[in-house]
Amino acid sequence: MSDHYQTLGVSKGATADEIKKAYRKLARELHPDVNPDPKTQEKFKEVTEAYDVLGDPQKRQSYDMGGSNQFGGANFGGGFSDIMDAFFGGGGSRGPRPRTRAGQDSLIRIQVDLNEACFGTEREITVESAVVCPKCTGTGCQDGQHPEVCVACKGRGETQQVVRSVIGQVMTSRPCNACQGYGSVIKLPCRECAGEGRVRSRQTIDVKIPAGVETGNRIQMSGRGEVGAGGGPAGDLYVEIVEERHEYLVRDGDTLHMSLEVTMIAAALGTTVTVESLDGPVDINIKPGTQSGTPIVVKSKGMTRLRRGDRGDLIVHIEVITPTKLSKDEEKILRSFAEARGEKANEAHVKGQDGSIFSKLKGVFHK
Repeated sequence: MSDHYQTLGVSKGATADEIKKAYRKLARELHPDVNPDPKTQEKFKEVTEAYDVLGDPQKRQSYDMGGSNQFGGANFGGGFSDIMDAFFGGGGSRGPRPRTRAGQDSLIRIQVDLNEACFGTEREITVESAVVCPKCTGTGCQDGQHPEVCVACKGRGETQQVVRSVIGQVMTSRPCNACQGYGSVIKLPCRECAGEGRVRSRQTIDVKIPAGVETGNRIQMSGRGEVGAGGGPAGDLYVEIVEERHEYLVRDGDTLHMSLEVTMIAAALGTTVTVESLDGPVDINIKPGTQSGTPIVVKSKGMTRLRRGDRGDLIVHIEVITPTKLSKDEEKILRSFAEARGEKANEAHVKGQDGSIFSKLKGVFHK
């Protein structure tokens, strides 16, 4: 028996995509409709048989381990696995396996900005996935044909064989080599999908992103994933949210944080500052004597709570900016200001955990 890898013209380390690509190329060249020569038809059967084995991960693994005798006739010296097969029905074969199988789920990540995450949005995304072959509508056959009952196993999908082992002759059941366990064969595979019943295709999908999503949230879209082999039911598509970093707003759950720098004079005298929030301009009232680190809470200007609709808060953190360079006139004014308040320019206090001042440090600002 010829080597399946050699038949398809690929190496033993070839990937599944490389094997599929090689098969499709040969199938188009050797197909009976293209080349009716009997020798070419025989070669086409060999190529199809090779792909049936190497195109299935489990069959390929069995083939790599057992070689050409993996599904052969009577063998001598059957091993422990053959003995177990005889007693417990090895190979998992219990009648023909279906050609139609459920498809896999798909995952795609999309980025949204903070505004979209807060209020929700709609997106149009393009995904590439397996869809039902438009040529054969999932049958895997061409020209409206259908899979035919396998002559070798008469549709059972399995064959029995006698194996001689250390305990004598035992009868085992194996997937039929002629139909690979399907119980049917496709004599003329569809040229578009090479008998797969599905093809890769790009499609555009509308996604509704609800208000309040954040990084890691997934939106499930039932039936929009990969179509299964043989045109089987599609899996689900999951759209995972990745939230982009905002220029100055920081999110913590449903709360938004903002740092606002104000001058020492503004903090001492008090002022009103207008800042830009997700809802537009918001006035921040800074009371006279506001200290650095003081939080100002703006109610209901934070993030929307997912599946609830209400809003968190916006917290504005005040940072008082102390001048680093003073002119002689500015320094004189500040010293006069300190004297007017009865303060010393080189005086500092240590604050206890109970809020009381328990000591003084002198010379901290000694010039």
